[in-house]
Amino acid sequence: MTDWQDPEAVSLMLDDLETWAIVGLSTNTSRTAYSIAELLQRRGKRIVPIHPDAPVVLGEQGYASLADVPFPIDVVDVFRRSDQAGPFADQAVKIGAKAVWFQLGVIDEAAFERTIAAGVPMVMDTCPAIEWNRRAR
Repeated sequence: MTDWQDPEAVSLMLDDLETWAIVGLSTNTSRTAYSIAELLQRRGKRIVPIHPDAPVVLGEQGYASLADVPFPIDVVDVFRRSDQAGPFADQAVKIGAKAVWFQLGVIDEAAFERTIAAGVPMVMDTCPAIEWNRRAR
C-alpha cells in the first residue's frame, strides 16, 4: 500500500461521505464506471454522472462538468486516464468537494500533492469494490 491509499481517507469516503460524482460515467453498461456506480448505489451512496453528454444514468441526472452540479459533492471519483485525471482533482478542490478518489490504475502524483496540500483527502490507484472486499476478509 502506498501513502496515496491511506486507510483513514478510504474509510472517510466509504463510511461517511454520501454524494459521489463519477467522472466518466455514461450509459455504457460494459464500462467499469457503470458497475462501480451501481455498487455505490447499492451501498447507499448517491451517484452523480459527470460526462460531456450529461446523460441520465442509473436514474440520476448527469452533468457536463463538476462546476455544473447545483448541489454539494462529497467525493469526486475519477474514471479517466492518468494523463487526463489531474484537472478533475483541481476542479474537485475548486467546487469544495470533501474528497477525491482516482480509480484503479489512475495515478497522478502531482495532482495528489496539490489536492492534499489544499486539505482535501485523496486516494489513488484503488477501487471502492476492492476496498469494501478488503474489509470483508
